[in-house]
Amino acid sequence: MKYLMNALKHQPAGRLITLGFAVVIFLGAGLLLMPFSVKDGAEVSFIDALFTSTSAVCVTGLIAIDTADHFTAFGQGVVAGLIQIGGLGVTSVGVGLIIAMGKRVSIRNRLLVREALNIDSYKGIVKLVKSVLLMTLCFEGVGAVLSFLVFSQDYPLPHALGISIFHSIAAFNNSGFDILGGLRNLIPYQDNVLLNLTTCFLIIFGGLGFFVILDILKQRRFKKLSLHSKVVITTSIVLLAVGTLLLKATENITWMGAFFHSVSARTAGFSTYPIGEFTNAGLFVLCILMFIGASPGSTGGGIKTSTFFVLFQSARSVFSKKTVGAFRRGISQQNISKAGMIAILSAVVVCTATFFMCVLEPEYDFIQLLFEVISAFGTVGLSTGITPDLGWAGKLVIIIVMFIGRLGAMTILSMWINHPEPRARYTEEGIAIG
Repeated sequence: MKYLMNALKHQPAGRLITLGFAVVIFLGAGLLLMPFSVKDGAEVSFIDALFTSTSAVCVTGLIAIDTADHFTAFGQGVVAGLIQIGGLGVTSVGVGLIIAMGKRVSIRNRLLVREALNIDSYKGIVKLVKSVLLMTLCFEGVGAVLSFLVFSQDYPLPHALGISIFHSIAAFNNSGFDILGGLRNLIPYQDNVLLNLTTCFLIIFGGLGFFVILDILKQRRFKKLSLHSKVVITTSIVLLAVGTLLLKATENITWMGAFFHSVSARTAGFSTYPIGEFTNAGLFVLCILMFIGASPGSTGGGIKTSTFFVLFQSARSVFSKKTVGAFRRGISQQNISKAGMIAILSAVVVCTATFFMCVLEPEYDFIQLLFEVISAFGTVGLSTGITPDLGWAGKLVIIIVMFIGRLGAMTILSMWINHPEPRARYTEEGIAIG
């Protein structure tokens, strides 16, 4: 045991974070297989328990089996707990427990939190974790109260309270799980304005990122916000507006339905209309929104809004012959290179997984398989309805993609690359591009 602890201390942060998520996933799968987690008469295989646990920890929402129909109240509580751990991050939850026990947070733990939350400094890590935990509690508390006003009209009070808490946790952590049963998601409530707006409110703020929310609370004026916050807010508003217009134009749904799915496609995964009935054009719009995803430091996935913004501004600068920047601030070459690398790695993951899915599940259309893979990678959870019918090999591919999507392709890559930067550099020479 001592040898194992010493070995872990010398591992790169990315490797430890990946290992932490993997451990939680397998522990969650084990708990979901226990007799007290499974309803009488229901059957849960290992691959389905692993799929559910991975989807919960990776805050995705794709389901191989219906959560309400197969799991007891305890099992549903396990799923909610996994969603909460996955949304906050294993390291943030661990540091939160250390703080709650009154113990000192070590430099090593601060490094892990810094890596997990993608921040540049150790300064204020403990204060940041406390703020994140408090913020999460406040948002989920408000969401649970508003959701209860809706669910209490259709369910007994104790059951309605459980559904409300579960829904609030799932929505704020951008995970499209529901416990209404029958694989219905939120379709029975497609015309309920309060539940639609409450869910959108939780998804949007969960997807903005904790740093942006803290910046808004501190500055209170758009002009005083950091460049990161301005980029995230602006990009999010544009994507929500464009997504709503395109979905309304391609699908026979209400304006509220179009707005809801534009919000949900940004890594949440709730649906108020059957996604399987959407046109190819509508599915393609959702694919783009899912691939872009939420924002850094949030509970969502995808390549992130800031990455998309930097890539867009970089392409724009090529035509305008201007420096890459926004809001009277320049964007560093390091940020541009990182954005390009993330986009390329993400595209490689999606293309590779889609190829394997086409080989393993040839009975489905290409757009269905592509949609499923992007939904898994973006940790979204929207599905055309094919997930429960996938074979074990297809489910395993989706499990791997969800895991990569939650941790990020860069974090997965850093597990294997831990070499110092070489001192020697080769002479540069131009090549023909385009």
